[in-house]
Amino acid sequence: MKKKTFNLAIVGLGNIGSYFYKHLTYNKDQIEKKTNTNINIKYLSARNKSKKRKISIPKSKWIKNYLDVTKKKDVDIIIELIGGSEGPAKKLVFNGIKNRKHIVTANKSLISKYGNELSKLAESNKVNLEFEAAVAGGVPIIRVLKEGLITNKINKIYGILNGTSNYILSKMSESKLNFNEVLLNAKKLGYAESNPKSDLNGEDAKSKIQILSSLAFNCFINKSDINVEGIQSVDQIDIQNAKTLGYKIKHLAIAELKENKLIQSVHTCMIKKNSYIANINGVLNAVIIEGKPIGNYTMQGEGAGPGPTTSALISDICSILRGNIKLPFTIADKNRKKIKTMNFSQQYFSSYIRLDVLDKAGVLSGITKILSKNHISVKRLIQNQFRSKKFASIIIISHQSKNSNITKAISELSNKKFIINKPKFFRIEV
Repeated sequence: MKKKTFNLAIVGLGNIGSYFYKHLTYNKDQIEKKTNTNINIKYLSARNKSKKRKISIPKSKWIKNYLDVTKKKDVDIIIELIGGSEGPAKKLVFNGIKNRKHIVTANKSLISKYGNELSKLAESNKVNLEFEAAVAGGVPIIRVLKEGLITNKINKIYGILNGTSNYILSKMSESKLNFNEVLLNAKKLGYAESNPKSDLNGEDAKSKIQILSSLAFNCFINKSDINVEGIQSVDQIDIQNAKTLGYKIKHLAIAELKENKLIQSVHTCMIKKNSYIANINGVLNAVIIEGKPIGNYTMQGEGAGPGPTTSALISDICSILRGNIKLPFTIADKNRKKIKTMNFSQQYFSSYIRLDVLDKAGVLSGITKILSKNHISVKRLIQNQFRSKKFASIIIISHQSKNSNITKAISELSNKKFIINKPKFFRIEV
């Protein structure tokens, strides 16, 4: 049987792109044997050719205008490693698909924002849009949802989807260092970008859970009614309180169907310390799927970095090399559905509430009065005095209460003169 030849163009040669190009070059023969094809890295392009890299770029492969690769007849697959949901990445992917090029990308921002449009375009042009590397790096969760669990009825998918935030919370728990000290350490180790805003505020995990929920529930990517919270408010007092109470603090992304309505949230929460996901530490990611007939299905692994990302990119490329022309979101665009969302504020949670207050008469009754007014009942209350004995920290574990009531109570408490620091509030996930 005659081998088919595929020509590849790689656009974007930063840390990920350079590592990927080097790995692909060294493992070219192995990939060809396993896919019974010939592959040729035909073109390379990046914003700055003269940038110092750990790879040498052959002059014959360099393309100055990255968009030219979308028009060249001798390009079959474009690997987009530029990043970002707008600008060059968007132009490259849209133009590539319109010109009937297969696309492989690690760009979660682009897929979460334009995945619906790109999926329809790829389907009409009979090309692949592959994005395994966009979610959880080396954890092949997208392949599992598309193929391994294809007949399962999934009702919930959740997990730790950002390695930077997980590293910070894990290290704070292990070392007793404060948030800023651990963040600085994460940057030195390469676990956090110089500007890690999207990792810390939950936006990165938000993009990923949007993609996963679309695949899990056979629906269009839903961009509305998503609760997004980061980890910046967590301090050592909260970490130690969690330990005392039998919990660990984790940053979770959650998508769930309730009454055929979609709930999506990214938030910091407390989890029982002996649970599986509470013990996923460092830069690891983990995803848990609840469905039928599979039951509970769990995957974990490194979620970011050149190695895991390259592993996912190669997997996607090999799928194309084997001739697997697939619908990007498993089912045809006409069969994907719009799912109504359920307002997150109407959900019920047990909560951890921490109030740093002046230690004087009447404070506790003032707190309980506000909680009672907002239909929040106290399950457990602990009062810790500060060293000065002029101040106290009151920790409250509430019974299940409506989210909107909790946030309203926290807002009211924030305005009280006896409150000396901004109140803390974390949901407790079962």
